[in-house]
Amino acid sequence: MRRFHPTEGARVRLVCLPHAGGSATAYFPLSATAAGQDFEVVAVQYPGRQDRRAEPCLDTVAAIADAIADDLAGWSDLPVALFGHSMGATVGYEAARRLEARGNPPLGLFASACRAPSAHRIEFIHQRDDDGLIAALKELSGTDAGVLGDDELLRMVLPAIRGDYTAVETYRHLPGVEPSCPIQVLVGDTDPVTDLDEAGAWRNHTTGPCQVKIFPGGHFYLNDQLNAVLKTITTTLAAWQPGIYRG
Repeated sequence: MRRFHPTEGARVRLVCLPHAGGSATAYFPLSATAAGQDFEVVAVQYPGRQDRRAEPCLDTVAAIADAIADDLAGWSDLPVALFGHSMGATVGYEAARRLEARGNPPLGLFASACRAPSAHRIEFIHQRDDDGLIAALKELSGTDAGVLGDDELLRMVLPAIRGDYTAVETYRHLPGVEPSCPIQVLVGDTDPVTDLDEAGAWRNHTTGPCQVKIFPGGHFYLNDQLNAVLKTITTTLAAWQPGIYRG
């Protein structure tokens, strides 16, 4: 867990899960924008990247979700809400299932730019060669432009990216108890990866309420919509746990 901006007096911890190929620093802008709120942003650093680059990647959603659920046992001083973007939303959903089974369900799940777990597509990006994998990254524009322009650096992080794509593309939703926590879906109106029907299908994956919020933009809409996303997070958290916010 990486906490970029400690928040004194925080009443909720928002645990953020990166997209495929992403790292904890993907949420640094959200953390900075949220400074002064009554919740704190904590981002998960998956193994195989940045300061964990020497560690082997986890290449199944189940393994990542298991590790996160285990780690969150040490962060029980505050109610936890999960925010996952793209692959991170699927990981967050599976982590929520595990937390629910342990009797400690999250306050809620923000599922951003991600098809519902049961809205599966057959994809094989993880089986492409390095050039094909790089082309897929450039199509979505989710990887830092400095990384995409530095061939040596890009190829250094490709194992982690391939591991993440393997996790996403081999994931299959298994029947079982769905989380009871509410789900707030966020999606860009021109997202080429997640259409609105697939986003709406998240309603089938909670026994609680589920709402869909549409933003202008593509798969990485949140890069340009930080203030609007922050407003949605703040009002949603307040609705999930009334009375905890000043406003």
